[in-house]
Amino acid sequence: MRVVFMGTPDFAVGTLRALISSRHEVAAVFTQPDKPKGRGKAMQLTPVKEEAAAAGIPVFQPVRVREEGVIAQIRALAPDVIVVVAFGQIIPQAVLDIPEYGCVNVHASLLPKYRGAAPIQWAVIDGEEFSGVTTMRMDAGLDTGDMLLAEKVALAPDETGGSLFEKLSEVGARLLLKTLDALEEGSVKPQAQPAESPTAYAAMLKKTDGEIDWSKSAVTIERMVRGLNPWPSAYTHLNGKTLKIWRAELCKEAGDGASAEGDGKRNTAEGAEKETFAVSSAAPGTVVKATKTGLCVQTGEGVLSMKEVQLEGKKRMDIAAFLRGFSVEEGVRLGN
Repeated sequence: MRVVFMGTPDFAVGTLRALISSRHEVAAVFTQPDKPKGRGKAMQLTPVKEEAAAAGIPVFQPVRVREEGVIAQIRALAPDVIVVVAFGQIIPQAVLDIPEYGCVNVHASLLPKYRGAAPIQWAVIDGEEFSGVTTMRMDAGLDTGDMLLAEKVALAPDETGGSLFEKLSEVGARLLLKTLDALEEGSVKPQAQPAESPTAYAAMLKKTDGEIDWSKSAVTIERMVRGLNPWPSAYTHLNGKTLKIWRAELCKEAGDGASAEGDGKRNTAEGAEKETFAVSSAAPGTVVKATKTGLCVQTGEGVLSMKEVQLEGKKRMDIAAFLRGFSVEEGVRLGN
């Protein structure tokens, strides 16, 4: 097939790479415009642009793909199929109608669950046991087109947003090639999605979404820590400074053989030795125990042990190294 590829971030690179290595012809790549980054504001190429340029593939970076000139440009490329992976712009109907085999999207969830921009992180935050990738023939809606193929992926007990990202990126690349073969053979039967999704819309995340609300349960916060790792990361405040939480575990009540279950579907890594704590009436966000192996914080339900942190202006470090250089007394309250 003659393919036009549309994508922007790292997640899309694996699929583009698979297409380049396949029997298909990648005629052109469309990606978002480059953006200034860092203190020097140097222009940062998108990951997809870097991959395409290295392979000698023409790259286009329209500000708006719906403009008439851009649509005419795509039509002139005469693609058999347009592959879309986290492009970052809504594809207009005029573009959807161009290729014979339509526009095929690689979406990082088991549709119709987790329609939206951040399905990977929300699957971890919500404590899902499984996620996956779905290929879909796009329509004018937001992730509502007919489903083509899907592949299920189990989440590890200690799954993070970053680790699931890597898994699904690899699965998506393989699944896209299978989908293109099936479309050519006529062996795939598009399946309409139900009007309603069984999960909330997976809205795009902002940095402010990482601020920890200690009134929530320990289970909920632990999942949040994993889901937002590496970006935007979960954080709180200690003595007026931002404290990022990179890894945390549930504590168990002293004398209780089982870890706190809270309100979630999944907890932290199974079989690990957990901190213990005495039942406390401390306010949420209060440090109830500080040891070289953990900093235990009271939540709205249960206690959470912070295992890896990063104080504003400092390096990321395990809790033992952090406490050697920064004293935190029991009774200190975290948060604003």
